[in-house]
Amino acid sequence: MADTIEAEKDPFDAIVDAPFDSALSERYLVYALSTITARSLPDLRDGLKPVHRRLLWAMRQLRLAPTDAFKKSARVVGDVIGKYHPHGDASVYDAMVRLAQDFALRYPLVEGQGNFGNIDGDNAAAYRYTEARLTRTAVLLMQGLDEGTVNFIPTYNGEEEEPEIFPGLFPNLLANGASGIAVGMATNIPSHNVSEIVDAALEVLDNPAVEHARLMELFKGPDFATGGLVVDSAETISAAYESGRGSFRMRARFFAAEAKDQVDREAGIERLGGGQWQLVVSEIPYQVQKGKLIEQVAQLIADRKLPILEDVRDESDEAIRIVFVPRSRNVDPELLRESLYKLTDLETRFGLNLNVLDATRTPMVMGLGELLRNWIASQIDILQRRSRHRLEQIAKRLEFVEGYIVAYLNLDRVIEIIRTEDEPKPVMMAEFGLTDRQVEAILNMRLRSLRKLEEMELRGERDALLKEQADLEKLLGSPARQRTRLRRDLEALKKEYGLDTRLGARRTTIAEAAPTVEYDPQAMIEKAPVTVILSERGWIRGASGHLPLDQEWKYKEGDGPAFVLHAQTTDRILLAADDGRFFTLGADKLPGARGFGEPVRTMVDIDPDATIVAAMVHKPRGQLLLAATSGKGFAAVTDELLAETRKGRQVVNLKDGNKLATVREIAPVHDHVAVVGDNRKLVVFHLEELPILGRGQGVTLQRYRDGGMSDATTFTLADGLSWTMGGETGRTRTENDIWQWKVARGAAGRMPPTGFPKTNRFDP
Repeated sequence: MADTIEAEKDPFDAIVDAPFDSALSERYLVYALSTITARSLPDLRDGLKPVHRRLLWAMRQLRLAPTDAFKKSARVVGDVIGKYHPHGDASVYDAMVRLAQDFALRYPLVEGQGNFGNIDGDNAAAYRYTEARLTRTAVLLMQGLDEGTVNFIPTYNGEEEEPEIFPGLFPNLLANGASGIAVGMATNIPSHNVSEIVDAALEVLDNPAVEHARLMELFKGPDFATGGLVVDSAETISAAYESGRGSFRMRARFFAAEAKDQVDREAGIERLGGGQWQLVVSEIPYQVQKGKLIEQVAQLIADRKLPILEDVRDESDEAIRIVFVPRSRNVDPELLRESLYKLTDLETRFGLNLNVLDATRTPMVMGLGELLRNWIASQIDILQRRSRHRLEQIAKRLEFVEGYIVAYLNLDRVIEIIRTEDEPKPVMMAEFGLTDRQVEAILNMRLRSLRKLEEMELRGERDALLKEQADLEKLLGSPARQRTRLRRDLEALKKEYGLDTRLGARRTTIAEAAPTVEYDPQAMIEKAPVTVILSERGWIRGASGHLPLDQEWKYKEGDGPAFVLHAQTTDRILLAADDGRFFTLGADKLPGARGFGEPVRTMVDIDPDATIVAAMVHKPRGQLLLAATSGKGFAAVTDELLAETRKGRQVVNLKDGNKLATVREIAPVHDHVAVVGDNRKLVVFHLEELPILGRGQGVTLQRYRDGGMSDATTFTLADGLSWTMGGETGRTRTENDIWQWKVARGAAGRMPPTGFPKTNRFDP
C-alpha cells in the first residue's frame, strides 16, 4: 500500500517556484566561488593551486623523494585523479608536466625523466612513457607536514585526507609565480629570485612598516626561467609592485659567445670574414615558443616586411642559439635589432596581477609589502604550530622516560611482579606511582630492550627533553624569539639558493633600455629603382628600373602623360593638388606598369574638383616654393609636407577661387625669386624676402591690376635667369643681365626679356 502511494506522487510537486534570475545568480555564484577558491587562484602561503598541491602530495605518498627511484607518470596521475582530484587525466598530466619544465618554472618542483616537452612548443610524451619524482625544492616546500603544522582536510569522497596547504619555508608564490583565469578575476605572477625574496622578507621581518622604496632596493624584480631582459625603468617596476598591478617589457638577449670583442659579445654580433656579420640570440622572452618565433621571423622575410634581414637559422642544442643574417654588411646592427624587437616576439609584455588567496581564502590584489607581511605571518603561525606539536611529543616522551627510569631502578621487582601477578598493571601503578601509559609502555617492552635501560642514558635523554621543552616554551611566549628563529631559517634557505649557486644565480637582467634607434618603416623596404608615371586623368603606376623619361607610355583613350620621374622603392612621392593639399605615396606601393595603373584617388582622398599640379620625390630637409594664382606664396620645408593619412595635409590656404599654381624645388645655391604674371610682367627679388611657413597664404610676391600669377621659380642671380625655349630642340636660354628686373617683393614688375616664352612659364 505504501508503495502504491509513493508511486502516485506527482514528480512536479518537488519543483520549487522561484524567479529564474535569482536561481541562476545563486548557482552561478556558487560556481564562481568554487572556480576562484578551488581552481584558479594560488594560496599566498604556499603559492599552489589545488591541482599542484594534490600532485605533489600524491608523489610524496608514493615515496618519490629526490633520492628514490622514478615512477611512471601514469601512476602519479592515476593516484591524483582517483584519490584527490576528480578531473580529467589530461589536465592533471599537463599540470604535472609544467611543474617539471625548467623553462616554465624558475625552480622546478618535479624532476622528469623522458620527454616533458621543450621550449620549441612541442608537447610532452604520453604519461605512460615518462617518469617523475620530486625535486629538492618540492621537499623543502612540504617540509613539516608530519609535525602538526597544517590542517588536514577530507578528500572529495571522504576516504583520504590531504593537507590544506604546504608548510615549507620555500617562498613558492613569488619564486615560481602563478597564472590563472577565474570568474571575474585573474592572476598573473612572474617568477623571482629566492635570494632577493628572502632579503625583502628579512627586511619586512625586522620592520613591518618598511617603505616600499627600500624593499625595491633589495627586491629587483622578475627573474624568469628563460632569462632575457626586463627593460622598463626602475620607477615603472616599483609602481607595479606597489599596487600589485602593472606590466613589464621583456626582451630577448642578444649574446654571441663566439665573438672576440666583449662589446660585440654583449651586443650579439659575430664578425665573419670579408666584413660580414650576424646577430645571435641566446635567450628568448618567457613563455615565447622558440619554434613559433622562428616561423614568425621566416614569415616576415617571405612577406618582405623585413628586407634588411636575409635569413634566420636555429642552431640551438641544449642552449638557445638563433642566428639572424642581415641582407648586407652595410645594415646597421642596431636597426636590425630594434626592428626585430618591434616586429617579432623577441619583445613581449608580461602583465603583473598579484591576485592571491589570503589565509582566510579571500581573493585580493596585494602589493609586495602586504604580500610579504601575510606570508611571514603564515610562517610564524606554522612555527608556533610546529612548536606546540613538538611540546606534545616531548610531554609524551618524558612520561615514558620517567617510567623507564623507575623500571630501571626497580628492575628485579618489576620482573618479579610481571612473573608472579596475574594483573601486574595495577600492582605496578600502586607500588611505584606510575601512570597507566607508563606501565603499559614497560609491559610492552621486549626483553632485548632491557639492555637499553641504562640510567645515565635515560637521565641524559630526560635532561635534553626538558631543555628542549623549556626552549620551546620560551619560543612560544616570545614573538621576538619567533622572529629570530624565522630569520635564522630564512638565512639558511638563502644560503642554499644563493646568487652564487647554479640554481640561485639570477638569470634575467633588469636594466632600462637605452634610447632606441628611430624606427623608420622606409628602412624596411628593399631598395630598387622605379620610374613613376602619372597621367593627366590621375592614373598612376610604377615601372621597374630607371627608364628614359621621354619614353612613350600607353594611356587610356583620351588620357596622356602628366608627370614622369625617377625614384627608389624606398622613396616617398609628394603629390600637390591645386586646392593647396599635399598627399604622400610610398613608391613601393605603386601598381605595376604592365597595365594603365590605378587611379590615384583610390590611394588618397583627393577632392573630385581638384587637379594634381606637382609630383616629386620627397627629399629630406629640402625646401619648395609654393605660389598661388593670387600672386601670394611662401617657402615650405619638405619634411613638413609629408602626410601619414589618406586625407593628406592642407598646406596652402586659398581664397576667392584661387589655385595653387607653382610647386618648385628651391636649390641650396639659389638666392633669388622670379615671378611672372598673366600680364607678362616679371619681377625678381631676393630669396630672403620669401618667408618659410608650415601652412598659410604666404605673402604677396607680385601685384596685379588684372589677372593673376602665371609662374614662379628660384635661381642664382650670378648665373642669370634661364627658361626653356619652345619647339623640338628644347633649348634653354639664359638672361645674365637680370639686375634691371630686380625690385622689392610685391612690385608690379616690367615686361620680360626678349625671347621669353609666350606661355609665360619658365618651362613648357
